[in-house]
Amino acid sequence: MSRPLIFMDPFPRNEMMVYTPDCAAALAEMGDVVAHWGSRAPDDLVEAHLDRMTVLVGQTAMDKARLDAAPNLKAILNVKANWEPNIDYAEAQARGIHVLSAAPCMAPAVAEYCLGQAIIALRGLGDADEKFRMGTEAYGIGGNGRAKSLYGAEVALIGFGNLGRALAPLLQPFGVRLMVHDPWLSDGYLAAQGVIPVDLATALAQSDVLFLLAGVTSENEGFLGHDKLSTIRDDATVVLASRAEIVDFDAFLSLAASGAFRAVVDVYPEEPAPADSPWRDTPNVLFSAHLAGGLNASYARMREAMLDDIGQILKGHPPLRMQRADPKQAAAMRSR
Repeated sequence: MSRPLIFMDPFPRNEMMVYTPDCAAALAEMGDVVAHWGSRAPDDLVEAHLDRMTVLVGQTAMDKARLDAAPNLKAILNVKANWEPNIDYAEAQARGIHVLSAAPCMAPAVAEYCLGQAIIALRGLGDADEKFRMGTEAYGIGGNGRAKSLYGAEVALIGFGNLGRALAPLLQPFGVRLMVHDPWLSDGYLAAQGVIPVDLATALAQSDVLFLLAGVTSENEGFLGHDKLSTIRDDATVVLASRAEIVDFDAFLSLAASGAFRAVVDVYPEEPAPADSPWRDTPNVLFSAHLAGGLNASYARMREAMLDDIGQILKGHPPLRMQRADPKQAAAMRSR
């Protein structure tokens, strides 16, 4: 019997992220490896290996025709933290092909970012270092006029997927009242997770700290427009760390600039943001450049989970570490 073929097409991930020497050696023990780097694999390379392909690692387009040509395919492992609309998810499920995402591997680092940046924004520490260096600092209560504490705050998460579930335990020691709005999940499930299920209006209007964690789908793209954003509690802290496309981004920044709320932003409708973008001049916003999840520790978790699940699948067992695709939800996703 021929060895399994593991086809690596993980762009925009690179070798440092998903194919370190120890990872490459482990994959070589499991099967024959064909790897393409620097871009998505060209069609002729993909199609030349479909008949033997057992495991596909990457974001390769796999429509029904390609699935028909890949009779040995057992799994597609997306090593990004999203679902792309280039796979026939329903057909893959019908054929028993596992379609998995590395999203759970990125969530701990993003949750840590959310907590840290929320505290910095609440305390008004984003420019404290600069003020000290410029000699314009104020000491003690004099420099804390607008500072707030996370302890005992009313907090809402919009979205309770991998990221929300990773963030919730980090918030518990602060004694927050933790509300969640997620239309994909039942109130009973959310209550069983120790959070308070609420509607969107309540999440927006009654939270001191609001974390925008939802993925973007064909149904919710831009659903937080100016009117809804205007209902956010006065001087709340709002952390946008999942997908920028869920908000009207210009309206979001305009309201933050006006002082309606404090904003933390790590994601943008266009990345990299244009050098001359007016976004860069927006006051009252703590900006970072999509730094939340991309840590070496995240990629180490991703490689470990990938190897574990490939090993499970090649033994005929179900995967345990990466997130399984729900065909309806995955097909609706519009993440970049």
